[in-house]
Amino acid sequence: MSGRAIARIYLSSGRRDKISDIAREALARHVPFTFVDASFFDKRFPKGHQGVAARVLPKQTWSLEEVLTIPSKKEEVPFFLVLDCIEDPRNLGAIVRVAEAAGVHGVILQSRRSALPGAEAAKTSAGALEYVPIAVVPNVKHALYALREEAVTIVGTDANAPGLLWETDLTHPLALVVGSEGEGLRKTVRDLCDVVLRIPMIGRVNSLNVSAATSIFAFEVLRQRMIKKEQFEEK
Repeated sequence: MSGRAIARIYLSSGRRDKISDIAREALARHVPFTFVDASFFDKRFPKGHQGVAARVLPKQTWSLEEVLTIPSKKEEVPFFLVLDCIEDPRNLGAIVRVAEAAGVHGVILQSRRSALPGAEAAKTSAGALEYVPIAVVPNVKHALYALREEAVTIVGTDANAPGLLWETDLTHPLALVVGSEGEGLRKTVRDLCDVVLRIPMIGRVNSLNVSAATSIFAFEVLRQRMIKKEQFEEK
């Protein structure tokens, strides 16, 4: 598990039979727990819940310098995700879930005009927020300069970009930059990208939710790298 300390677990009093295993596990691990009524969850999780919640210590974020060292420690090709003003915490959670599944080494976001790791993002991430290193920086543009100094290619994402995702080699060290829900990449951020790519679409709806688009980009990176690894191992 993630290793984050749990201060207390809250369990729905109306579902004691279904969550008794959690209560027994909490007792075994000496974690305090409390049975509460449904209103406790309804006020805090209006989008839905399963009658279980935990109060934990704040998630520890990483420095940019720490995140940049992760690929070399794992002996892997660097793969970072940079979020340019993603403001909806549910989108942040969904993106972090994608990042964890696709093998992203770290997510970089800025402290202003951005959703930050919190309860809603954690819930949407389905637990992935506990495992993905996140660096919160004052300005993502400065982070892009630092990435470039590490020989990391900056790949922007934009629905109107000239380059196609499928036609680009994504097996080298890279940072994928994703723009905000309404405006996409800011011009100043786009100008720092080495290449800007789009997902080819043929439908009448010419845009995707930011987390869905991020998923397509991230798993194309993973797909290409897995194929390259298999080809190398066959030689």
